[in-house]
Amino acid sequence: MASLVPSPRAIESVARRVLPPLEEVADAGANAWDLLFGGGVADLSRTPASIIDEGPQRTVYKYMHAGARPARHAPVLLVPPLAAPATCFDLRKGCSVAEHMLESGFPTYLLDYGPISYSDRALGLEHWIDDVIPNAVNDVAEDSGESVQLVGWCLGGIMSMLAVAAHQELPVRSVALIASPFDFERVRLMAPIRQLGKLTGGALVTGLYRALGGAPAPLVSTAFRLSAVDKLITKPIVLAQHIRDREFLAQVEAVDNYMSNMLAYPGRTFGQLYHRFFRVNELAEGKLNIDDREIDLADVKQPVISVAGNGDVLAPKAAVKVITKLLPNAESVRYETAPGGHLGVLTGRSARNSTWLYLDEFLAEHDVEAPALGAAAA
Repeated sequence: MASLVPSPRAIESVARRVLPPLEEVADAGANAWDLLFGGGVADLSRTPASIIDEGPQRTVYKYMHAGARPARHAPVLLVPPLAAPATCFDLRKGCSVAEHMLESGFPTYLLDYGPISYSDRALGLEHWIDDVIPNAVNDVAEDSGESVQLVGWCLGGIMSMLAVAAHQELPVRSVALIASPFDFERVRLMAPIRQLGKLTGGALVTGLYRALGGAPAPLVSTAFRLSAVDKLITKPIVLAQHIRDREFLAQVEAVDNYMSNMLAYPGRTFGQLYHRFFRVNELAEGKLNIDDREIDLADVKQPVISVAGNGDVLAPKAAVKVITKLLPNAESVRYETAPGGHLGVLTGRSARNSTWLYLDEFLAEHDVEAPALGAAAA
């Protein structure tokens, strides 16, 4: 008669299948300790940079190359959206657009608007389109001696396109857009806001942003978090499931830190975004009427690439792809999709093998080992 008592080998086999290896238990314990008591698992130290110029709502940084002087390439200027910290391009070590650009040999610069206060409530979109971005471009061109390749995320990409269209004299070589929507009727998340505008003639939202002087930072942060409310609800479960994956935990920590430091929208700018973008949806036609004039994207002649996130609810693929129909005079227009949501498509863990590769290819295509601006002019 066969014994009912399992053999030691059988017990060991079952234990291996049911219980995680001791190494994994140790890793999970170390990660949990660092998350709760050790100050976190993400390296949030910033890529070294120095200021090359400052002005109202404009600080232009040049990232410092850690090794040898990079090969001569056209400089890259990173342009963030309003209300979002410029650290979107330098989220954490190992997942930093700025770090990647430097590693690829590009002189890399950053435009930082700084914090927005109630006293800035009268600033409109024209301030960024006519002043901040053009001055930053000229700063970079002067510092590097080369024309500039712009890389803008979200509204930063939209404002970059408008600045290039409005100021064709700018020394801009190319424009790269990441998660930049141009048809806001295709942004389903904005449907309730548009409906509210129709019912009230825009009066309710207008009254709110005028009374508040814009959209306060806490409101902006909350709105961004609610755009992924499903992930917010399931976050504890997901963290528990990935407790052994330090890289995953580091990304979650970095994104949480970023979302906790959102900035405010100036009142007049927020009003223009609401009425011109959300209610009237002017950009879907490639034009923006602002400050008693019309800016037409058809005036853009530089090559353009636009990258959309497969899981982006703030800038869905259909809203982003519209740009391909709005640039009839551009040298070329390229559209790509990549994994990730609104921030993830820019600087998620998969961006290195998707979005950043597209950027590398595009920038290389339009990067010229050419004489400096002064020499070319001569």
